[in-house]
Amino acid sequence: MMVMMIRYVAGALFLTALSILTVADGRHDFIKLPSDGTAGADDDSVGTRWAVLLAGSSGYWNYRHQADICHAYQILRKGGLKDENIIVFMYDDIAYNIENPRPGVLINSPHGEDVYKGVPKDYIGNDVTPNNFYAALLGNKTALTGGSGKVVDSGPNDHIFVFYSDHGGPGVLGMPTSHYIYANDLIEVLIKKHASGTYKKLVFYLEACEAGSIFEGLLPKGLNIYATTASNAEESSWGTYCPGDYPSPPPEYETCLGDLYSIAWMEDSDIHNLRTETLSQQYELVKKRTANENSYYGSHVMQYGDVKLNAESLFTYLGTDPANDNLTFVDENSPLPSSKPVNQRDADLLHFWHKFRRAPEGSDRKFAAQKQLSEAMAHRTHVDSSIKLIGKLLFGIDKGPQMLKAMRPSGQPLVDDWDCLKSLVRTFETHCGSLSQYGMKHMRSIANICNAGVTREQMAEASGQACTSFPSNSWSSLHRGFSA
Repeated sequence: MMVMMIRYVAGALFLTALSILTVADGRHDFIKLPSDGTAGADDDSVGTRWAVLLAGSSGYWNYRHQADICHAYQILRKGGLKDENIIVFMYDDIAYNIENPRPGVLINSPHGEDVYKGVPKDYIGNDVTPNNFYAALLGNKTALTGGSGKVVDSGPNDHIFVFYSDHGGPGVLGMPTSHYIYANDLIEVLIKKHASGTYKKLVFYLEACEAGSIFEGLLPKGLNIYATTASNAEESSWGTYCPGDYPSPPPEYETCLGDLYSIAWMEDSDIHNLRTETLSQQYELVKKRTANENSYYGSHVMQYGDVKLNAESLFTYLGTDPANDNLTFVDENSPLPSSKPVNQRDADLLHFWHKFRRAPEGSDRKFAAQKQLSEAMAHRTHVDSSIKLIGKLLFGIDKGPQMLKAMRPSGQPLVDDWDCLKSLVRTFETHCGSLSQYGMKHMRSIANICNAGVTREQMAEASGQACTSFPSNSWSSLHRGFSA
C-alpha cells in the first residue's frame, strides 16, 4: 500500500508540474514528441546560421544575378537570420541603372515584390573580388581589402549556406572585377574552412554554366559539405522570366529577371514550410523544374560532396518564414517550368536585341543598342575563331578541333595542373584580349591544351600567330579578363 501511495503522489506531482509548464508556455505542444517532426529543430540545435550570397556579374543585361541574390536575402531574413550573419557580395549597378524602369527596385519574377529593399551593401563595386569572398568565408578579416569588414565568424556548431549566381565555364566562375574564381582555389578554401573546425555543416548552391565542373572530381567527401549546381560539367544554365518567355516580365523590362535554377529553389522556399521540407525534397523539385521537362531549354541539376546531408531540413540552413509553419509539404506546390528560358550566354544578346527593336528610329538609344549588339557579336566571333585557330596551330588542322573538344571521363577534374591552366589563360588574353563572360565556354579547350603538355612558350607563339589584333571594345578589354 505504501509503494502504491508513493507512486500515486509522484505521478500527481509530475502531472501538476506538466500542467503548470503548459499553461506558462501558453501552448499545448510544450513537450515535443519524436513523431511531431520538429524535435531538435530549434535555433539552439543548429548553432548560428550564416550565409554568404554572391552575384558575380555587372552590367544591366545581367540584371538577373543581382535579383537572384537579393531574393535569397529576403528568404533568409524571413527565415530569421540576422543581417550580422548574412554577407552580401554584388556589384550594385542595377537598381539605380538608367536602364532600370523602376529605379531603386529589383524584382525576381513578373509579379514579384521588390527584393532590393534592405539588402546590406557589404561588398560592392570593385570590392567584389575572389580574395574578399575567400576571406569572408574563412572569417579572415585581415585578408580583406575594402567592404564592410563582415566575415563568417562561425563556430564549430554553426551552419553555413553559400549561394553564388553568375556566368561560369568549365572550372571557372565569373566575377565583376578582373579576376575570376578557379575551381581549385575555391575547393582549397572549403578544405581550409573545414580544417579550422569553424562550422558543423555547409550547403553550397551554385548557379552558373558548367557549374558541375567546379565540384566534380575536386570536392572531397567527409568535409560535411553538400553542394548542388544548376548544370552538370558540360552544359549551360538558363535565364528565366525573359522577354518572349511565358510568363514574361512586365513590358517595360528588356532583360531576364532571374535564373531558372535559382528561381526554382527560391520560389520553392517561398511557399513551403522549411521545417519539414528536406534538402533532398527541394533538390528533386528543383531538378524537375530546371530540366524543363527534359526539353532543349533546360539543364541537369547535380549534387556533390556529402550527399547524405540532403536528408536534413532546409530550416537548418535557411530558417523558415513563420507564415509557412502550418503548411504541409506537397511536391505539386511548385510553379510550372518556363516556356522558353534563355541560355545564360545569350541573355545579353536578347537584351540588346529587344532594346534595339523597341527604340525609336533614329534615336540615340537605338544607335547605342545596335553598337552594343555588334560589338558583342564581334567579340564572340573573335574569341571562337582565335581558339579554333590556336588548336590547329598546336595540333594540326585535322586533330586540332578534336583535341579542343575532348571530354575527360565523368568524375575527373577538368585539368591536372591548375597553374598551367591559369598561365595559358593569361597568355591567351595577353595576345587575344579578354575571354569575358562568353569566352569562359572555351576553358575546357585551354585545359585540354594543358593536359596535352603544351608549354606557355608554345601557347604564346600560337596565340601571337592567331591574334595579330583583337576588337577594341569593352568585351575584349583586358580589364574584363583573367590576366589583369
